[in-house]
Amino acid sequence: MMARRVLTRFVNRSLLEAAVGAKGGRIRGSNRFFRTSASWTVGALGSGRAAFLLGLPVLSGLSYQAFRNLQSSAVVCALDKDEVLEQADYLYSCADTEKLYQLLLQYKDSEDAEFLWRLARASRDLSLLPNTDAGRKKQLTFEAFEYAKRALERDDKCFAAHKWYAICLSDTGEFEGVKVKIGNSYIIREHLERSIELNPKDATSLHILGYWCFAFAELPWYQRKVAAVIFSTPPTSTFEEALEFFLKAEKVDPNFYSKNLLMLGKTYMAMNDKEKALHWLTKAKEYPIHTLEDKEVHKEAVELLNQL
Repeated sequence: MMARRVLTRFVNRSLLEAAVGAKGGRIRGSNRFFRTSASWTVGALGSGRAAFLLGLPVLSGLSYQAFRNLQSSAVVCALDKDEVLEQADYLYSCADTEKLYQLLLQYKDSEDAEFLWRLARASRDLSLLPNTDAGRKKQLTFEAFEYAKRALERDDKCFAAHKWYAICLSDTGEFEGVKVKIGNSYIIREHLERSIELNPKDATSLHILGYWCFAFAELPWYQRKVAAVIFSTPPTSTFEEALEFFLKAEKVDPNFYSKNLLMLGKTYMAMNDKEKALHWLTKAKEYPIHTLEDKEVHKEAVELLNQL
């Protein structure tokens, strides 16, 4: 049995590596090129320059566009839970979203949080692919939230279940209106904080919470007034709090994400610390461009540096 497991893992992994290598791709996670990223969904209240946070960041895999057409030839023949999860994590690292979704969908009725939060992530990732139509996107968004919710119900001490519950809850807000989105912001922060409490080394959760703080900190007074009409005490934060989380994320995993470097620069700019803003914006500008998001970060960093 052990020999069969070793052989199965070797064959599956070798086939996946061959498929990726043949197309000249990189595996997400190696050299940090294709780490899960964050881009935020915000909605404007009024016509001011600042955008009002209406939910959590819409995390999107950095490698979707680059690997959209990648179809590996691996045969999924895992023998037990550990092997299924190993196969799933490898498919995720290769950004083979559709194959990953089909693999995990077989375990949609599982009572195991490890399957369920991964299925939530895969459903969400599939909804973010550029070729997913609006109807399918909505279906997958709520499907992802239900899987995340079940994962949390099965194991409330799983940091990933809390993180993906927060992320997927944010996504549902896109279809439920401003009031629901603002109300969800409190719940989202609570679960992000719990995720970090359970795993202080998760740089992504730290970054997302930093962005949450930044979005509320930059609200001008008139947009706060609008928010106060909906909630007597709308969510608030400060640039100092946002900075704390961005710095923690960088300490946990240096240079893990170009957007974190950019946000450090923008936060220091907001705090009128030009020297440190220059430092982090320069790092963001010089970050190797491997994805469309890296390219966008580079462009914004250059524009901000020109302003300084």
